[in-house]
Order: sequence, then structure tokens, then C-alpha cells
Amino acid sequence: MGDVVSEKPSWSFPRGHEIAPGRTTLRLLGGGNRCEVYLIRDARSGRRLVAKVLRPGLADDEGALRALRREAEALRELAHPVLPRGVGERFDGPYPQVVVEHLEGPTLRKLIGRDDVLPAAPAVSLALELASALGYMAAEGWLHLDVKPGNIVMSDRPRLIDLSLARRVERASRLSGCIGTNAYMAPEQCHPRGDVGPAADVWGLGATLYHAVSGMRPFREPRTRAEDGTLEDRFPQLEDEPQPLPWFVPGALADAIVACLEKDPSRRPTAKELAGNLRGVDVVDEA
Repeated sequence: MGDVVSEKPSWSFPRGHEIAPGRTTLRLLGGGNRCEVYLIRDARSGRRLVAKVLRPGLADDEGALRALRREAEALRELAHPVLPRGVGERFDGPYPQVVVEHLEGPTLRKLIGRDDVLPAAPAVSLALELASALGYMAAEGWLHLDVKPGNIVMSDRPRLIDLSLARRVERASRLSGCIGTNAYMAPEQCHPRGDVGPAADVWGLGATLYHAVSGMRPFREPRTRAEDGTLEDRFPQLEDEPQPLPWFVPGALADAIVACLEKDPSRRPTAKELAGNLRGVDVVDEA
């Protein structure tokens, strides 16, 4: 669920701390700007679950609570085998939280960091699963907006986790600021002008697949990450074309991935079209 973030205010819960009736902490998994993520145990079911808890000082912050409620809403409304299943939520008390199922397995980020690249056959299978989930979300009127290797758990079936940035399509179309993870953000997420829609998630999937099959990101490193830098310095995808994929990536797979990285959202395939293109890719199963 992400790397442990130590510089942010932390609850530093000891093992066994009760964060909701019958739910106690096991260990810290990680976190982001607003939330800490804990592995917890539910006494009633005996299950291990994952709780996203607002950081200290944010329990009364309306913006943080609104974002947590939006994530809870997405978890309630979306039901797909590749998406996480919500287990509960709590917004009152000192520890506002959402609780989801615990998934075993490394993230795609860790997998490609260890083994360098994902072979073509499993990459196609992964892409089909993720395209199915993104197509379902779009049909239900939702966008994920943070498709990246760190948000994909390689469990018995790949799972696209973390709905903390998910938005309804109509709300996403009104975004006025950058949203997402820099290297995997579609150009329209870097500079929203009313055109953030399902094609943004297809772009994120394309950038993720590019990284998975090549071991590198599709664009050069930004010249600056500072928010006061120019957009082009922070987001090379606004002006650069993707670097060529390595020779060992089959041509049809490479073409399908690069098509997702078109700057113009209208020129990208839909998730359903991408799945159709990938089903025609002829690869040898290296397993």
C-alpha cells in the first residue's frame, strides 16, 4: 500500500491498539499525505484487514474528511473482481477511517523493481484484467486517476487498489488542479481544462504497462519536481513523445501500449478497445 512515510504526523499506534470497536492494529503498512495505512485484525471475524486512518490533526479537517468520504463512497458503489472490496468506514471519533480487504502479494512496483521487467505474456494478461476494471469503472461513471505500478497488487488475481483519488466523471471534468502521481498522469491531469475523463485512466494504464515491460518510464525524468517550476519541467509528458520501447517487447504489444500514450485523449483507445487490441497480441508464454 505504499512506503512508510515518517516525516508526516503519525499516530505510531502500538500493536493491539483499538482504532474501532473490535478492530486492533497489527502494524503500519505505509501512508500518504492525509492517511496512514495499518494492517489490522477484526476480532469478530478473525480476518486481517487494512485500515486507512486520517493522520493526527485531520480528524476535524473538512477537506480530509470529504476526501475520505468520497473514497468510502467509491468502495460502496464499485464491485469488480479486480478492485478492492470495502469492509467498513467510520468518520466520527478520533480515528476517521475506511477499511478494505487485505490482499497478499507484492505490488507491481516491487515486482518489476526486483525482476526488472514483466514478460510479454503475463503483461498482456495483466493489461486485460486492468482494462476490464477501468472499463467497468467508466461505465459506472467513475475514474481511478492513480493507475500506477504501486497501486497494483500481484495477488492470485491482479488487483487495482487505492481509490483515494477516484472521482465521478462529472466531478473529474471540473478539476482545476493537478491530480495523480506525476510519472503516470495523463497530460490532461497535469493541466486540467475540462477534459479529464476515462481516457486519463487508459493513459495511466499505458504508462504502467510501459514501465512493466521495459523496466523504465516512458518519459525522461522531470527537470524539477517543485510546484513552482513550469508545467513542462514538472511533466515531460506535456511536450515529449514516449521513448522507444526495447526491441524485446513484441511489436503488437508495443503498439497497443504506445496508443494509450497519445497526448490527445480522443485518439487513445477506450479500455474496451484496448482489451480487444491486446487479445490479438501473439506472445509466447515464457512461464
